[in-house]
Amino acid sequence: MASSSSSSGAVAFVMLFCILAAHGAESPPPPLSPPATTSPPPYVSPTPPSPAANPTSVNGTDADAGWLDARATWYGAPTGAGPDDDGGACGFKHVNLPPFSSMTSCGNEPLFKDGKGCGSCYQIRCVAQNNPACSGVPETVIITDMNYYPVARYHFDLSGTAFGAMALPGLNEQLRHAGIIDMQFRRVPCEYPGLTVTFHVEEGSNPNYMAILVEYEDGDGDVVQVDIMESRPGVGGMSPTGQWEPMRESWGSIWRMDTGRPMQGPFSLRITNESGKTLVADQVIPADWQPDAIYSSIVQFN
Repeated sequence: MASSSSSSGAVAFVMLFCILAAHGAESPPPPLSPPATTSPPPYVSPTPPSPAANPTSVNGTDADAGWLDARATWYGAPTGAGPDDDGGACGFKHVNLPPFSSMTSCGNEPLFKDGKGCGSCYQIRCVAQNNPACSGVPETVIITDMNYYPVARYHFDLSGTAFGAMALPGLNEQLRHAGIIDMQFRRVPCEYPGLTVTFHVEEGSNPNYMAILVEYEDGDGDVVQVDIMESRPGVGGMSPTGQWEPMRESWGSIWRMDTGRPMQGPFSLRITNESGKTLVADQVIPADWQPDAIYSSIVQFN
């Protein structure tokens, strides 16, 4: 009986196989591939766009043109300029005072641009959809520091003063209490009425090494290259050599020249902004220059 039962089972199996084959049994699905890992999109340069020649006021017909989305946080004292030393990674000093007036911000890399975004100006705003305390009125801030821990593709880590300035009247503290908000921004030309491009010879500079902070540039507000020209003895005193030497970006908006030999002034400086415009300050730094001294030019980007 066991042999007959076994034979019947074999016949049944063969019949089932034939039926499946005749009707085209489906093949098992291929094994699932592991999910592909995705990386955040790379930062594209130049970003954000260059400043508009004539930014539109909030009451203009194109008031919503050119705005990009970002996130905002704030740091430092609630009504301060951000850094405890009123400086930052750009090298600017006393940013709590005019013309900065504490309206300053750290920028992450697409804004800071490894220091070449230092001094750039942006309009910022937040609207009621972002937070009920938001006014929607644009305010202008200057990039003076680096944001090392971004929470968005564009992240403004604002001074407490600048963050609160986006609020409706009397609601500055309520907005700051939010801590982090969505906001909008756009690049605008910098304006320093009554000021010319200024050079601060940094502390520690000497005849063989000179470090210079560049500030107060109208228009782009930033600097992508600085060149220096020495002087040499000539008829009637020292005269320019006629040879420009490129300085190296030290950090932020500070540029340096290392020569290994004593340099001779007066010194002329040529600066280039992000738009490619150049400006020459002839013999702006005197022969008897001093470290930690400020020398104002008579030129400005128009």
